[in-house]
Amino acid sequence: MTRHVAVLEGDGIGPEVARAAVQVMQAAVGDPAALEVGWHPFGWSAYEAGGEAFPDATRAACLAADAVFFGAVGAPGTLPPEVPRPERALLELRASLGTWANLRPVRPHPALLDASPLRRERVLGTDILFVRELTGGLYFGPKESHPDRASDTAEYSVGEIERVIRQAADLARGRSGRLTSVDKANVLATSRLWRQTTDRVIAEDYPDITLEHVLVDAMAMHLIARPATFDVVVTSNLFGDILTDEAAMLTGSLGMLPSASVGDGERGLYEPVHGTAPDIAGRGIANPYGAMRSMVWMLRLSLGLSEAADRLDQALDDAVAAGSHTPDLGGRATTADVVRDVLARLDER
Repeated sequence: MTRHVAVLEGDGIGPEVARAAVQVMQAAVGDPAALEVGWHPFGWSAYEAGGEAFPDATRAACLAADAVFFGAVGAPGTLPPEVPRPERALLELRASLGTWANLRPVRPHPALLDASPLRRERVLGTDILFVRELTGGLYFGPKESHPDRASDTAEYSVGEIERVIRQAADLARGRSGRLTSVDKANVLATSRLWRQTTDRVIAEDYPDITLEHVLVDAMAMHLIARPATFDVVVTSNLFGDILTDEAAMLTGSLGMLPSASVGDGERGLYEPVHGTAPDIAGRGIANPYGAMRSMVWMLRLSLGLSEAADRLDQALDDAVAAGSHTPDLGGRATTADVVRDVLARLDER
């Protein structure tokens, strides 16, 4: 059976890491007939070419695919008010695919403990899986913009909260059985609903799960002070976006973090956590590990190719252990160097 993957390179370093990730994914699978990869315009580059950041043809291709890979999105510099932000296209993509839970693992590689700005003893043993609600909250609520004021409204329903809490609790069952829910219930009404719903769902259906609630400002502190004490962390869209960027520093670089966005079906959206990095775009030094590790998740969760996922996962670990580090990690490897090193380790296997 041929699996169909839609690739949206996007902007900045997006095309560089996307091409690198597709190359190693195809090598891990081995069988050219097993995968059909289609490349589609998306983001600022698509807007410049055709006036739409998320063209209808790209939307149709994503909905027809078994999985979607996305690189990065963003416009260089400041846009005039009449030009729509291309980042809105990513929100539309997530909504179109119905991917309401974003999984972001944070597991520092032993060879990169000294690449983190924190002392290695603080980072050692960290293995966190963030579950971020992805299609609700402040990013998707009603907005107003006027010359003298603006507003963004955060909205959550019980159903939106329930499904992401269940996703996180199911994942916690397969790990240590510990779940941390992050909110701002001392101030926000949406967070109070979040906490009430979480308490009820865990009490009724997950009595084996150990649940703790942590306020988001305290969580920002604890991620630096004691990251190894957390396992599965579930939180809202905005809080998850911010906290996982902070947690990326535990791994040494934002370029190391992958993500998988999932919903009710098997089709998912896979992307590195980083942005477009316009300061290094086109220089060939972008860190492709987050994009490549996102492909591991794609192979495993959407394409049903777990053996290829395992091969690629191990090859990535081996390449990092051997010192194939891009400049953001303190090394000198180029993007192409990392691709060659990962391919060589796949050949060995």
